[in-house]
Amino acid sequence: SPRTAWRRPPQPAPALNEAAKAPGTPRKKAAAAGPRVRKPKVTAAPAGYRVRLDQVQAVITESLDSDKAGDIVTLDLEGRAAFCDRMVIATGLADRQISAMATHLQEKLAEVGIKRIQVEGAGGSDWVLIDAGDIVIHLFKPDARTLYGLERMWGPELDEPATEAE
Repeated sequence: SPRTAWRRPPQPAPALNEAAKAPGTPRKKAAAAGPRVRKPKVTAAPAGYRVRLDQVQAVITESLDSDKAGDIVTLDLEGRAAFCDRMVIATGLADRQISAMATHLQEKLAEVGIKRIQVEGAGGSDWVLIDAGDIVIHLFKPDARTLYGLERMWGPELDEPATEAE
């Protein structure tokens, strides 16, 4: 038609003009440039977050202590793990004791407002894991605790640079 003869072809943006001058197809150019790297948004924790975390941790350790849990250890994982900010590890001597500790923890955490608590292994095993959001609790029998060695895996001594013996 006569109208199409009068139209100008669309002009690419100036930045695309520069890219069009380089050899290769757009797909090859994108592959050579690599993936786009987006910087993650780093937001500071709300003002009362650490205070609340300390309160919940205190409830957990008090509950475990009243249930006669042995060797209660708390680890601060903030900035080191994406799945939680604190970890609590404790030992129970028998399946019934560990199960009772898990049940009591669920009740105590519900009282302080933590409702969605995931519990794994409470049906009678060597290891019960309780996910309370920002705090993860591990309840072990003594042999299982030694076997898995979570304190060694997540302990602060792994963050220190190794020194060479002379």
